[in-house]
Formats: sequence, C-alpha cells, structure tokens
Amino acid sequence: MPEICRFFGIIISMHYGDHSPPHFHVRYGDQKAIVGIKTMALLEGHLSARVFGLVMEWTSLHREELIKDWEHAMKSEPLDKIAPLE
Repeated sequence: MPEICRFFGIIISMHYGDHSPPHFHVRYGDQKAIVGIKTMALLEGHLSARVFGLVMEWTSLHREELIKDWEHAMKSEPLDKIAPLE
C-alpha cells in the first residue's frame, strides 16, 4: 500500500486496483479508517475528532491531487506524493 503523505503522525495511503468509490486509507497509531475522496466521508473505521479534522482539512486542500492518484492507482501507475498539512 503506497504511502502518499505523512503529517503529524498521520499516514495517508492508497491501494492499487482498490474498490470504488474513490478513497484513501488513514492510519494514526492504532486508529485506521477509509475516507472517500469526493464525499470526504468516513467510509470505514474510526478516527478521533482531532485526527479526522486534520484529515478533512488536508483532503479539502488536495482533492484534485487525490483524484489523480486514485486514477493512477487504478491503472497500477506510480502514485505522486502529496504535500503534508503544515
């Protein structure tokens, strides 16, 4: 599962050839979740309110890049790194 970003201990990654809808995976300590790119909704798992807020802020800044990475992942092409939240 390629890592596309890391900030404040939060790891964002995508799987090649994953199922729809377009989404990414989040890990923070023992917290794990799947977040929809277009809906910015928590699709699976659990994140604390603080971590979820940071992930939503980051997602809103990088949705176009996330969609491009999703398209690359569906074609098994290399994924681009995305800038972290600062």
